[in-house]
Amino acid sequence: MAEFAEQAGVPASTLYKIMSGKREPNVKTLRQIIKTVKRLEGSEKGEFIAVIAARPVLDNISETKRKICGNLCTIREYSATSMEEAIIAAVRAERDGAKALVCAPIVSPTVEKILRIPVATIMPKNSLFDAIELVAKKIS
Repeated sequence: MAEFAEQAGVPASTLYKIMSGKREPNVKTLRQIIKTVKRLEGSEKGEFIAVIAARPVLDNISETKRKICGNLCTIREYSATSMEEAIIAAVRAERDGAKALVCAPIVSPTVEKILRIPVATIMPKNSLFDAIELVAKKIS
């Protein structure tokens, strides 16, 4: 709590009182807290890359931050189970401030037409061949 208070520029005693319900934050303090939380989450000014995929695919993402080109990037997951959900998630990600988006090839052409941020397509080469082998074994 002390480290957060220092980063937010709010006295630790004030944060303790707010957290315990003994004090209501004023607007300035609330803004400082929100700005600090956003900065710590890496979402201030849209500093994250959105990944849209089905929950089982997203569950394989072990990192929420990754160093890319010398910069620490936050990876934010958006779960979708249909094309419609993926398109809605893409719009939501852009509105949330995503710098870029990664999604499946089935929706990337549509998403590229409606978003103003870069879109990359997931090309699951190895997992595709693994799935083909698995199904071939099942039918043998």
